[in-house]
This record gives sequence, C-alpha cells and structure tokens, in this order.
Amino acid sequence: MTAISRRFLMAGAALFAIMGTTAAQAEVLRDNWCADVKIRFFVGGAEGDGFGSIVYNGAKQAQLDTGAQVDFIFSGWSSEKMVQQLREAVASAPDGIAMMGHPGPDSIEPLAEEASKAGILMMYQNVDVPTVRAKFGGGYVGANLTPQGIALGAEAVRMSGLGAGDQAIVVADWSQENRVIRELGTVKALEDAGMTVIKLTTSPEMAGDPNLAIPIITAGLLANPDVKLIAYPGGQMLGNAPTYMEAAGKKPGEIFNIGFDTSPQIVEAFKNGWVQLTSDQQPFLQGYLPILSLCQQKVYGLGAMSVDTGAGFVNAENIGTVADLAIEGLR
Repeated sequence: MTAISRRFLMAGAALFAIMGTTAAQAEVLRDNWCADVKIRFFVGGAEGDGFGSIVYNGAKQAQLDTGAQVDFIFSGWSSEKMVQQLREAVASAPDGIAMMGHPGPDSIEPLAEEASKAGILMMYQNVDVPTVRAKFGGGYVGANLTPQGIALGAEAVRMSGLGAGDQAIVVADWSQENRVIRELGTVKALEDAGMTVIKLTTSPEMAGDPNLAIPIITAGLLANPDVKLIAYPGGQMLGNAPTYMEAAGKKPGEIFNIGFDTSPQIVEAFKNGWVQLTSDQQPFLQGYLPILSLCQQKVYGLGAMSVDTGAGFVNAENIGTVADLAIEGLR
C-alpha cells in the first residue's frame, strides 16, 4: 500500500469517527426533554397585570420550549399571599419551584429549608434572597436591585439637569424591606445630587390597579408644588403617569417622570411626552430562565442559573427599538 493510499484510509476513518460521534450526539437531543418535570411558577402579580403578563409570557414560552409541566401562581403582589402559596407549593411536592423573593428571607427561609429537605429545587426571580440561597441553594434571575435603583437616579439627574435644592418624589411600598432596596437606591442617588426627596407610600393593590394611587400622588404634588421629578416603583404605575399628571393639572414634560420596565402604556407615555426615562429589567427573562434552569438542574444535573437581567435605560430617543416588542407583551 502506498503512502498516499494510507493517508486516504486514515482520513476516511477519521471522517467516519466524526460522523459516528455526531450521530450519537444527535440521538441524545430531544424535544419535550423536560416533560416529566413538575414546576410551580410564581408570576407575582394578578392575571393580566402589566409587568406580570410579560413574566408570564416568558414562562409560557419556556414551558413550550422545554415541555415542562408548569402550574402558574398569581399573587397580586401580596407578600403574605406569596408566603401562603409557597407553603402550599412545597406541600404539593413538585420537582421545582420558581419563587418571587418579595416576602424577604425571614419569611421564605423556613419554607426553603422544607423544600431542600424534600428534594425540591428552588429558583428565585425579580427580587433576590441571597442569604436563603446561600443556605439552601437556588439561582436568581432578575435585576441587581440596589445598583439598578442608584443608576436610574443618577441617569435622571444627568438627563434632567436637576440637582441641589430641587425636590423629587419617590413612590414605593416602603414596608416591603426586601423589595424596596431598589427605590432606596434611587433615593440615595437623588440625595447625593443634592435633591430633597419626599417619599410617598403605596400598597401592593396599586400595582394591580394603578388608578388607586391617584389620590396619593395628586395630594403629594399639591403639598409639594415645587416637585420636579417623580420616580415610580414599577411599570404599572409609570405607565399610568399621564393619568396622575392630568389629575394634578400638569402638562407633558412639566414633571420629569421616571421608573422601571416597559409596556404598551409606557411606550404611549413616551410618545406623548409624559415619561422621560425608564430602566428595563427584561421581565420576559425572569419568566423564561427560572423554568429553563429548573429543567436543566433536574434533567441534566446542571448548576442553578443566576442572571442579572438589567438591560439599561430606555428614553424618548431609543424607545423605538423596544416599542413593538413592548406592545406584544414581550419586553
């Protein structure tokens, strides 16, 4: 056999080995690869909620892509309700639970311990509980809240030119210590710029029906007529900024309105000059990735996924890049 013939035979054998390996690898890839896995997924808000709907759409897409069996849990943003629902979820013994971290570590930790002992995998979305995860495992999918809040405040100061001596209102449910760290970050950034910050207190119900906050915000503006900026705690209220401003007799642009998330209402508010800045935290990923990670952990033995979904700022200049997706309920 000539040297050339031997080289051809060796090349052919190598090609056959590669093709054989590729075929073997292809055999382990499959559709509905997570079909036997049962998951309880916490959406956070009520059905049809502006922010929760995007989270839900992401989770539904993950369910479709993986084939997982998913029960969706709606809580109306009530921390007390979430705790009770988590207790029920652990008792039902699913393979995994994707939980909103709003109730905080003190409330979640005992139930996370029960889940761990029962072999139930945990993921957390939207609000982190790092001390719980350190003890009992699980990943976090959501924005890094304190830096996100600080960044929003700093960007608002830069864009608006506001500073020392100017007044701002920051709206939040200040009783939710674990959740409100983002808004406290915004307060810090505004105060660091020399602004005076007035805190207005909302309730979880106002996230589901932002019109309930009309009396609070209008009263806050009447009591503080020199306010030049308002920061809202979520997309539901930010999208309702035009209603608040009209109720208070304000014109578009008279108050610098900022907040978090995108939605069809926020897109429209940008177009009409009512909203100036928002920080996008990509809630679709907060729905999709926890289910994907639970499936990967259960089926493939992979580690828990942790992802910072904070994507940066949306303003009047770049709203067009996300407008269509926001209107579809995907961004």
